Amino acid sequence: MTALLTIGLVLAAYSAVSGVLDRRGVTSAMTFVVVGLVVGAGGLGWLDVPVESAGAEHVAELALAYLLFTDSARIDLRSLRRSLAWPGRLLLVGLPLTMVLGLGVALLLFPAMPLASAFVLATMLCSTDAALGQRVVEDAAVPARVRQALDVESGLNDGLAVPFFLVAVDLATANLHGGFGGAVLREGAAQIGWGVAAGVGVGAVGGTVLRSAEERGWMLPQWRQLLVLAVATASYAAAVALGGSGFIAAFVAGMAYGATSQQRGLRAMYLAEEVGNILAAVTWLGFGALAVSRVWSDITWQVVVYALLSLTLVRMVPVALALAGTGARRPTVAFMGWFGPRGLASVVFGLLALEAGVPDLDPLLTTVVVTVALSVLLHGLSATPLVAVYRRWYDAHRRSPAETTEVAEAVPTPLTRTRRSAGPAPEGSAS
Repeated sequence: MTALLTIGLVLAAYSAVSGVLDRRGVTSAMTFVVVGLVVGAGGLGWLDVPVESAGAEHVAELALAYLLFTDSARIDLRSLRRSLAWPGRLLLVGLPLTMVLGLGVALLLFPAMPLASAFVLATMLCSTDAALGQRVVEDAAVPARVRQALDVESGLNDGLAVPFFLVAVDLATANLHGGFGGAVLREGAAQIGWGVAAGVGVGAVGGTVLRSAEERGWMLPQWRQLLVLAVATASYAAAVALGGSGFIAAFVAGMAYGATSQQRGLRAMYLAEEVGNILAAVTWLGFGALAVSRVWSDITWQVVVYALLSLTLVRMVPVALALAGTGARRPTVAFMGWFGPRGLASVVFGLLALEAGVPDLDPLLTTVVVTVALSVLLHGLSATPLVAVYRRWYDAHRRSPAETTEVAEAVPTPLTRTRRSAGPAPEGSAS
């Protein structure tokens, strides 16, 4: 009960000062990780739950699923179809290159690490975090096309990374049957296929039911929020039960739900989003209390260098190559390359690797934890100033006779909402 009491008190205290911290550029993730360090096993000892517990894994997974669902439900599919080139390149070119480069850097810095373990590390840290990048994605100062590309990329890349991660784990634990290419194709077909099928099916049915029930006056207003939460939960659970990616399912379900229900506003998603926020807060609190404390004594200079390279070179070079030939200017490429934070997806992969019993796991988990912790800090602190710098560049080029690609092809999206930490949905929000 001490752990539960600690979580409740920390959440209440943060809620009271959340606006003050947000105005000073301190994100919720930064706060909870630091507080977790203080109250965790390495500090006061008030929050000491086994990191291997199934509950920790499920909390992190559901947090990511709910945030993916609510983010994607706001995407206008008609607008997205007109600007698929950038997110498509980031996913189909940038993601594989990130894994390859991450593998190479791991082998260089950890020469004693087996190839399979290095591959596991690369797959755990190739995905970006939809929640940590939310401040950038929601800021209307960032051109719509850039926001949309980063949002779609972060929504789908963790699901696309799952087949490679599972194959890497099978390689590391000597459970791989058949060739590497065939295993990736089999896992990819299952994870993506069942994930998309579950997402489209559950999301479309849920959106249709909601719309029909409201048109006929069958539904009490207070139950609408619960229906949205149920659709998000069911899409994730259905995909996992079928052997697919619950993260892909949640993201696809959100788009299908938004398209069929025609309800994409903040008020329509409020409960599901806030439940995701609470679970994410608990995850970050546990991350600071348990994960960071556990690996503190194992941090080496190689781990720190890999973490820094993972957030810079390993991310930014593939983004630059993926956007080559699109007309994107260097500031845009650099901006999109930097804002690829590592977060909840990497934490979930780390917990899954721990559960699978991957050999030589300590250096892998230490590197993942340090990378995610640095990402929480660096991306959180840099979001507001770098958005301001990028916006000044954008405005200068928008006024020039020769318009940039970011200006000419940016399309409006419904991702114009208050920040998650800004409190309840405003009365005038669309529903």
